[in-house]
Amino acid sequence: MSHDAQFTHAHMVRFVRSIAATPDKVWSVLTNVRLLPGWYGEGVIEPGVGGRVELMGGHIRATVTQWQPPRKLAYTWNVFSPGEQESPYPESYLTLELAPKDDATALTLTHLPVLEPFVKLNAMGWHTFLDMVDAASTGATVKPREVYMKRNAERYEVTLPPAGT
Repeated sequence: MSHDAQFTHAHMVRFVRSIAATPDKVWSVLTNVRLLPGWYGEGVIEPGVGGRVELMGGHIRATVTQWQPPRKLAYTWNVFSPGEQESPYPESYLTLELAPKDDATALTLTHLPVLEPFVKLNAMGWHTFLDMVDAASTGATVKPREVYMKRNAERYEVTLPPAGT
């Protein structure tokens, strides 16, 4: 055993997406679960630092760590199976940063750390989320999540379980 530091590298997933909407509009979609029910499911994002985040019927549970409308939203991220009070996964962090850019909003999404076996799955999921946020923010029809997931699963070489399982 050594008292010296150990140096490691954590996996992360980051996207920078231009969305043809104002930061205020994008912020609304990111913080109001009713505007994106196909992603958030039954859930809540309580405004302010310390606010409770519960998404997908409790599958995701988190706490807001940064709340700076309409520039920055960050919260912890943890995955739970039904009935679990303690997640078997390490807590991670999601940061969403918005900046006006020309007539659009530059949205940067960063999620870390991501466990190595889940990097592609994580990227597919966040790509799907951003596709849905883009549609909702610009007034386009938001397709069912499965439509985006199927396309993004191919992009990231992720095998999805058969429908209905």
